[in-house]
Order: sequence, then C-alpha cells, then structure tokens
Amino acid sequence: MNILTNPKKLRGFERYVKVENISRRNILKGLGLAGGFVLAAPVMSRPALAAYQTGADKMPHGTVVDPRVFVAIAPDGTVTIVAHRAEMGTGVRTSLPMIVAEEMEADWSRVRVQQAHGDEVKFGNQDTDGSRSTRHYLMPMRQIGASARAMLETAAAKRWGVPAAEVKAVNHEVVHSATSRRLGFGDLAADAAKESVPSVEGLKLKDPKDFRYLGKGQISMVDLRDITVGAARYGADVRLPGMKYAVIARPPVTGGKVASFDGAEAMKVSGVEKVMEVKGWPWPSKFQPLGGVAVIARNTGAAIKGRDALKIVWDDGPNGKYDSVAYRTELEEAARKPGLVVRKEGDVEAALKGADKVIVGEYYLPHLAHVAMEPPVAVADVKGDRAEIWAPVQSAGGTREDVAKTLGIPEANVTVNVTLLGGGFGRKSKCDYALEAALLSKELGAPVKVQWTREDDIRNGFLHTVSVERIEAGLDKSGKVTAWRHRSVAPSIASTFAAGTKNQAPFELGMGLVDMPFEIANVQCENPEAAAHTRIGWFRSVSNIPRAFAVQSMVGEIAHATGRDQKDMLLELIGTPRIVKLDSVKDLWNYGEPYDSYPIDTARLRKVVELVADKGGWGRSVPKGHGLGIAAHRSFVSYIATIVEVAVDDKGKLTVPRVDTAIDCGTYVNPERIQSQIEGAAIMGLSLVKHGAITFKDGKVQQGNYDDFPVIRIDEAPAVTNVYIVPAGPDTPPSGVGEPGVPPFAPALINAIFAATGKRIRTLPIGKQLEA
Repeated sequence: MNILTNPKKLRGFERYVKVENISRRNILKGLGLAGGFVLAAPVMSRPALAAYQTGADKMPHGTVVDPRVFVAIAPDGTVTIVAHRAEMGTGVRTSLPMIVAEEMEADWSRVRVQQAHGDEVKFGNQDTDGSRSTRHYLMPMRQIGASARAMLETAAAKRWGVPAAEVKAVNHEVVHSATSRRLGFGDLAADAAKESVPSVEGLKLKDPKDFRYLGKGQISMVDLRDITVGAARYGADVRLPGMKYAVIARPPVTGGKVASFDGAEAMKVSGVEKVMEVKGWPWPSKFQPLGGVAVIARNTGAAIKGRDALKIVWDDGPNGKYDSVAYRTELEEAARKPGLVVRKEGDVEAALKGADKVIVGEYYLPHLAHVAMEPPVAVADVKGDRAEIWAPVQSAGGTREDVAKTLGIPEANVTVNVTLLGGGFGRKSKCDYALEAALLSKELGAPVKVQWTREDDIRNGFLHTVSVERIEAGLDKSGKVTAWRHRSVAPSIASTFAAGTKNQAPFELGMGLVDMPFEIANVQCENPEAAAHTRIGWFRSVSNIPRAFAVQSMVGEIAHATGRDQKDMLLELIGTPRIVKLDSVKDLWNYGEPYDSYPIDTARLRKVVELVADKGGWGRSVPKGHGLGIAAHRSFVSYIATIVEVAVDDKGKLTVPRVDTAIDCGTYVNPERIQSQIEGAAIMGLSLVKHGAITFKDGKVQQGNYDDFPVIRIDEAPAVTNVYIVPAGPDTPPSGVGEPGVPPFAPALINAIFAATGKRIRTLPIGKQLEA
C-alpha cells in the first residue's frame, strides 16, 4: 500500500493519495506486481459509448474505455488508476481517477494515481483544455470502473461457484451476502485479470444515490500535500545525468529573425559552454520555435548571464512597425463600418432607424498574457531516432506528435512525461518550448533543459487577442430592446496556423457573439476584418472575455438609460424559458458539443441569475461609495452569473469586498474544485480588469514582468467569494468549470463601478480611469 501517512494526521490533506509519474519504459513494472491484476498491459482499445452524446469522439483519437489501460490491482489490494490529463490546479488528476474508484467500489485510501505519458492511441485524447476533461470523460471513466468491478465480481462468483448476480463489490471487497463470504480486491486480482472485459452495453452503472465520492466534496487533490510542502515535481525540477542548461534569445518581433550575432562576450561568462543559432520557422507556423540564439551552460543562471552578453542584430520583418495605439484606432474604425455578417435575424437596419432611442457602446480590451506562475520549461533527451521529453504540457499526446514531426522520427519513438503544471491557462497547450529542447538535445547529443524567464513568457508567448466590440441597441418608446447589432473586431487565433487570416474562426464567433441568447426580434452580428501582428493563442475563456464584457456592460447601460434595475433588465433580455434557435448562423460552434445534448437553454441561464440574486442579496443596502453589479454568461456549455460588490474611495482606489457566483455545470464530480476554480476566476478576472494590458511599440512587447504586467496581490483580492452550485438534473450531462467563471466578472465589476460612482468604463484595464 502506497499511502504516505495516516489520513487522520494530515490536517487538511484528507484522503491524500500519492501521485507518481510513469514513463513508457516502466509502465508495466510500475503498475502491477507479479500475479496482480495488471490491466495496464497493452491491448486493442475500443471507443467509448456514452449514455448521452458529447463531442468527445470528434477530438483527435477520441476516448478509450478499457480497464486494462487505466486500472491495475496489486496482490496487496493497492489499486492504481492512470490519470491521462494534465494537472494544473483544476483537480483533474484527482477527479478522473475518483470517478473510476467510485464505480469499481475501490476504497480511496487504497488508491494510487499515476500520471500517464503522452500516447493518444492508448489513452485517447489528452488535450487538457477547453474545460472538456470531465464533460468528455465522466461517462467513459464510469464505464472503466464498472468494467473492472464486473470482472472482480465474476472472478469471485467463479471461485465460490455461485451466480454472478449473487455477489457485489463493496468498499474494496466482493461480498456474497447469502453466506457472508468476502474476498478483497487483492485476493481476486489474478483471477480477475483473466476475465474478458465486459461489453459497454451490458454494464450496470451505480445509482447516483449510492455514490460515496462523486459530488460529495470530501476528497482533496491528490497533489495538495506535495504542493503545500514543496515536494511537488514541476518541469524545472527535472534533472538528468549530464544535462545541459539553455536559454534562448528569441526575435523580439513576431516573424523576425537573426540577421547576425556575436557570442564572444557570452562565451567569457563562467559556466557558458556554447553559443549557437536555433532554427526558427517562418511565421505563422503553429507551435514551432521562433528561432534565435541559444546559450548553453552548466546551469541556468550562467546561461541567462551569457544571453545578456550576446550582441544580436535582428531583422524585425513585416511586423516591425506594429503599434498597439495605432492598431486600436484601426480596430475602432473597422467596428464603425459594416463587416462580414455572421448572424442575421429580422431587419436590424430598419429597426435601428425606427427606434425611439439608440444606445451605442464601444468596448476595448488589449492583448493579454497568461503569466502562469511557472514559466515554460522543458527537458529533452534525444538519442538517434528516439526522444524523451519531460515538461509541464497541457497536451501530452499533441506534444508527442509535434516532437516526432519536428525531429522527423516515428511518433512511437517519442515519450512525453508530464510534470505538474504551475498554471496553464492555455499557454501550455502550445509546446514550442518542448520542441526547442528537443532540437537542442539532438544538436548537442546530450539532455538539455530549456528554461524560459518571465520576460520570455510575456514577450514571446501566444497572447490573448486584442478586441474592439461595438454594440448598437435600439429601444422603442416603452424601453423594450427591438434591435441589436454587435460588431466584433479582433485578430484570430487561426492566424497562428494560416497566413492571411483576417476573420475570426467559427469557434471564436461562437463564444458570446453569434450565440448571444437574448430574446430580441432584430439581431445582426458582424465580424469586420483584422490582421494579426503577433502570435495569438487561446487564453482562459478565450473570446468569451471581450464578448461578455461588451454584452453585459451594454445590459447595464440599457438598464440605466431606461431607469430599470440591472437584474430585471438582464432577465427581460434573456426572455422566456426556451431553447434558442440559431438557424441563421452558418457553422454554429457549440464548444465541440452536439446541440441536442448541450442546447442554449435560457431557463438555465435565468436560473443562475435568479439564484445569485437571491443568495447574493441583490438590491441589499450598501455603504456610500459601494455599488453592486451583475452579469451572466454561457460558455463552455455552462451557465454562470456573478454579482460583484465594489468600493471606490474619494481617491479612486478600488476594492472588492464581496463576490457571489452561481454556476450550473450540469452533473459534477468534485464541488471543492468547482469552488476553488470559481474563486480563482474572480482573482484572475480582477487582475485583468485592474491591470491587464500588453502593448506594442515598433513591433515589440513593452511589458516583461509582474512590475509592468501586474497580477493582484493578496491585499487586493476579493475579501469574500461565495459560490453556489446548481444541483444537476438526473439527465443533465456535465459541462465546463475551469474557464466559465472568468467572462462575467469584468462586466459585473464594471456595472458595480457605475452604480458606485456614475462612471462608465468601456476600456480595460481600468488603470487610472477612476482617478480622473
């Protein structure tokens, strides 16, 4: 048994389970003992069949339902469950194994979790992004656990010579109630391993009323203790014999390249061993390295000093004149002209001309950087046509594929080991840093660690897109909204993959633009062109951030213009409980999910608004200088509503005494992690609203660290954050949690500021706007 200590003595680390990393070379050795139930043996996996349809099978490599891949039982009864997704604070390395343990009736205190290496043929899709892990793997993980349970029960029934229907797995044992006989999982491991995996169609899943773990919130993250005491293993902690340390001077302008360099002074730095040019790919090039000049040393500190001593002449290329101030003007001008129509219902032009009043709002958000606490880092060991990587990556399988293509070797010869991620937010879905390490290791013939600094991360990352959102709302004499035109102008993430991209992709348009759920007769959404001048990537909540900011701020503006309460105005616009039909939208993107399973249901959206208004005390009396704001948004097929209480003093200093958020994420697994992620979303949302801005001059990012791209400190954080989870209906599939909490925060805060001060903020970050 591989439990670290007595759970009763852990003081907050209840039910702690040790986590181990595995590599392909020792997976069989690590997952089972001789005579054990070694379900991790390589077998032909089969697709999962879910009780409800999701978009899981449309993801690369789909899902795999096979206990022989994910579960092992040792003779001593220790159950090992493989976690095939990356852990970055969401708790997925706990939640997915917990689902398996629930269904197979394993005692969680006797469970060991092992991190999978990158292998999407074996494990199915491993992309830990898009808030998809639980919604795509709740049912497959239940089926895996139920299959293992059935195999144990069959083995016990055969040993006792009784019908399988007479035995039942209960808390790590199989029981024959008629004779009170019991056999532990370890005792049955060898026999169970000989049983055939039952068909998914014939599995009997547990009744949710019998759940011991799921939905209870009694199990903490398996990584929690190690993280707290400093024992957790991150990418920077990896050490290999003979390892070299590298940092890279990358082009300061996207699309730039090295014109010439002089490494003589760098070679004089103690510990520096080599200076060499790194291959770069012409932009755009997906996640391939930018290129530059690498400094190789005996330690990272020496490598950084050596890089500082480099003399490099850069060819800045076509983006050398990119200026974010001038570009904002371009976006605003585009937003004031017709663009590509991506949704059209009724006659907006006629309705606006005939309106009694037209309210116009233009909202601006700058580029944003992820600034995860852990900057990118990777270790690579390339020998001949084989490569092994250790890195904090969100997509182990995708990294494996890209490393193989970049090095020109078979994918089967690449092993990607996933360390704990010190934050991700979408940045670590892009594996450029792992590719850099692989290329350098191949060139040097030795293991290499490539470490990014904070400045590297901010100046050479994949930024959240800059955006201008213009909304025109037409009102009749009674104050009813009869027309809604929304123009969204922003460079697309697709520009990272294809040159010349100027319109947003369907997946971006489906994040709060074309899927706007308001019950308005005349609606038109447009997407004017915008060219990218830097690398654009997905960022926690992606395009939902600017769209929710604009749409929900406009709700607040309409409420003020008509003398209405914010919450009442929001509910009026959401309208009657219904399933929203979007027949006019071509290529409607629904977070990759089938619309039948995950429709836009305004009854659920109304419910979170009403719940947070009730629990959050909407309309309550607040002190002078305080204000309440409310906002709601559907993203990642979940429904969120947030109330922010803000306090603004006479000098313009802003604080947030209280945040209340209601979330409907369907069937959920671990409420403790839901609460944690919503609390984190409030902190991240406040950071972005107060401080978040990446600016460009002469093509170069002007920020570099937390001093000029701040995140809020503990004294700025919301004093109280309350989270209310809507209980799921019996047939409600799971939906996203990691990302949906961010979008409604900014508009709720902005609406609260207006209530407190009468000042309407339309440009983020707030900065010094309240001091004027």
